[in-house]
Amino acid sequence: DCLIKTRAAYFYNRKGTRWFYPLRWANDDIKKINIDGREIDFVIRVEVGTINRFLYIIAALRGPGDTLKKPDPTNWNRRLVYQFRGGVGIGKRQGKLNIGKSLNRKYNELARGFGLAYSTANETSNHYNIWLAEDTALRVKRQFEALYGKAKYTIGFGGSGGAIQQYLIAQNNPTLLDAAIALYSFPDMVTQSIYVLDCEPLEYFFDVTDADNEKWRQWENRQWILGLTARSGKPDPVSQLYSVSSLLNGRIALWSKGKTECTASWRGLVPLIHNPRYAHFMNRVTPEVARQVDWSHWDDLKYFYGTDSDGFALPTWDNVGVQYGLQALTQGNISVKEFLTLNATVGGWTDQRQMRQERYWKLAGNKTPLRKFSPWSQHNFLKFDDGQIAPRGKADTGAIRAAYRSGHVFVGEIDIPVIDIRHYLDNKLDMHHASASLSARYRMDKARGHHDNQLVWISAQPYSPIKSAYQVLEDWLSTGIKPDRATDACFDKDGNVLASGDHVWDGWWNGKPDGPCQKIYPANGTPRSVSGAGIGGDIYQCHLQSVEQALASNVYDPINMRPHAEQMQRIFPDGVCDYSLGDRARPDDLLTLAPTKKAPGKNQGLNSHGDTSAEEN
Repeated sequence: DCLIKTRAAYFYNRKGTRWFYPLRWANDDIKKINIDGREIDFVIRVEVGTINRFLYIIAALRGPGDTLKKPDPTNWNRRLVYQFRGGVGIGKRQGKLNIGKSLNRKYNELARGFGLAYSTANETSNHYNIWLAEDTALRVKRQFEALYGKAKYTIGFGGSGGAIQQYLIAQNNPTLLDAAIALYSFPDMVTQSIYVLDCEPLEYFFDVTDADNEKWRQWENRQWILGLTARSGKPDPVSQLYSVSSLLNGRIALWSKGKTECTASWRGLVPLIHNPRYAHFMNRVTPEVARQVDWSHWDDLKYFYGTDSDGFALPTWDNVGVQYGLQALTQGNISVKEFLTLNATVGGWTDQRQMRQERYWKLAGNKTPLRKFSPWSQHNFLKFDDGQIAPRGKADTGAIRAAYRSGHVFVGEIDIPVIDIRHYLDNKLDMHHASASLSARYRMDKARGHHDNQLVWISAQPYSPIKSAYQVLEDWLSTGIKPDRATDACFDKDGNVLASGDHVWDGWWNGKPDGPCQKIYPANGTPRSVSGAGIGGDIYQCHLQSVEQALASNVYDPINMRPHAEQMQRIFPDGVCDYSLGDRARPDDLLTLAPTKKAPGKNQGLNSHGDTSAEEN
């Protein structure tokens, strides 16, 4: 039944290392630390068990009167760190917990007396159900406080999906966290999928549909359309597989050397979240289970999104009216013919009931022959065929509204202090690009008129300002006053402050001249932002205007598109996006929809078995 009996044990930090080992292994090698002027052994009481079916760990320094049944909180500093972790997951898994690694990640905090709490429900490589993540975190925190007492304050910590959880949980339920350290953040996952699901149709256009166009063999040019970073250079290993596949089919693949953020970071993950026929862990379930389950993020949350008449979950991805490459056209990087060809042929994704197993066989775990290999999943596209315009993907408006109403979209309503930290990775084709922090900021400004409680700190590797972030937050929380040093900043690889202040991140995204940090670490866009949607990234379904209206409102200036009006109308029969009107699927009454939070029941602080049985060893 996925449950384990609650147990506790002591672990010690071995001198000269950051690692922890069972106390029974200790000789004279226990590290000494100083707490409130007292020298003590660096020994941690650790409790593990299951809450809400997920594995949890709570840990704090051993006190002088400590037992495994009843901890002594004397050495605890009354501060709690709640750990959140990232990854891309679609549910169906309990996760795994490694005690040694959990303690090692929080070595510095534990040495200063902080308590630690974490659950595998708060790791997005397991799922992206924010209700489940929030509910479990509340229960795990209650378990910690049932043993140690109430925390003076709780600081969230985690990267990528761990940062997403902090933004969303702080928005949806302000009682759990008092502050957040969000590393490599995104505002949320579901709006991130808007541009992520653009990746493979666009890459297919570059590699296959428009393969004869030499522009795309210079990979940097793909950035005009993708917004995301692209680089020529080393060949993607996938290209070698595709070349072999092409030869087996009697074709010669004209593949140039290079990568984009799409191919380097999202290839394989796109079908994971979207294709109900595919999961990378399929070899861990029986064939009977594999056939019965729809393996996608949408299915995992179908009780929010809803289902079609065949029981398939309703996804939120939509590209009706999106004019891919609009900025590239108006800036003269692509011709009118290239713009029209792109939008006529790019198409979209077929609906869930029609999707078939992936042909990216190395990840699919099936026996697809190499000659059918496809890194793009084009057999699941709504494609251009026989001179016909490729249809676009259309989402169910109700599913999008459910995403908003269920709290899975970050709309900017957050009160707690947030320090948003990342290494600058745009130049490394890493998915954790700088514009994601600014997207969260944009939404905060739109919702609240300010972002006074969010700091954006970006540095070059290897320096990370996490230690300074804790210091700033402790001052902020202990006094209730924002410290003077709590301001935006950027750092070099050695930790030197390159610039700081209120306007260092200004730039194209907010219509202001580039600030000094923006000049040093420029934030790139996404396929939607360079199609006119802007930095927000929160428009699922755009309001549509007719092609004639777009021509009359100078959308294409300085390019004269009027001679091409008839072809444009064939490509966009429903009209083109008018992003100035926002998301037409967003509920008008969104800010009145927050549910009343009920206090946890009196037994919800207990573990799954209602006991605190311990194991001395």
